[in-house]
Amino acid sequence: MKTQFEQIMDGLNDVEAFLAGEGEGFKACVPQEVDVKAIRNRLGMTQAKFSDTFGFSLDAIKHWEGGRRTPEAPARTLLTVIDKNPAAVLTALNPAAAIDCSKYTGAHVSRHGKRQASRGVTKRNAHFASGRRVAK
Repeated sequence: MKTQFEQIMDGLNDVEAFLAGEGEGFKACVPQEVDVKAIRNRLGMTQAKFSDTFGFSLDAIKHWEGGRRTPEAPARTLLTVIDKNPAAVLTALNPAAAIDCSKYTGAHVSRHGKRQASRGVTKRNAHFASGRRVAK
């Protein structure tokens, strides 16, 4: 029986061989279907907020959720990571505004990472000028 050290070294040797192009057998398991609406709802986000936060087009979100289109493999991969660890994706996409996504329930997050209560204001019905809300 191998010691833990030997098992770790074997694993590191496998990784080194794979990175050198010598190893085989490492393949990402991308799910064939992803429930975009369920992921979005778990995060407490609107379609617009989800698309802005993670870089998807709003139309794509609407089509995926409506069943008119299905996400391609790269999008399914990103959606899977968002589902499993949204904080990692937020940190990778915007390290300066990293937040604890496990507590995210629809509250807005300031650029300083502080949570603010949601006031129901969206980009569609208001914008900010000089720090105060101005209706369109």
